[in-house]
Amino acid sequence: MVDLEAEEWAMAVKKKRIRNKSTGRNYRLEYDNYQGSAEQIAKRSSRNKARRAAVKAGKSVNGRDVAHKNNNPKDNKLRNLTVQPPSKNRSFPRTKTAGMKNKIRKKNNA
Repeated sequence: MVDLEAEEWAMAVKKKRIRNKSTGRNYRLEYDNYQGSAEQIAKRSSRNKARRAAVKAGKSVNGRDVAHKNNNPKDNKLRNLTVQPPSKNRSFPRTKTAGMKNKIRKKNNA
């Protein structure tokens, strides 16, 4: 009986849409819809592995991001990893066409 009540309570908490007071974001819903998917969990795990690999290789990563040169978080070869400041690593859109737009701009400016 106790397990059933605990399970019902957990489901009620999970369904409840609680928003963060300062940002207005619903972190529970974000996790359920995106961050909790198997694909995103695998990508996050791979990014963590990349950071550990960079530290093991002797790179200083304090306050910096470990970036994947080919934007594939599952490719953790040392030649694909670089350490960058967060402002540089997070400064371009992560869309399928972002790279193409950047190449077109460079071609037109040249």
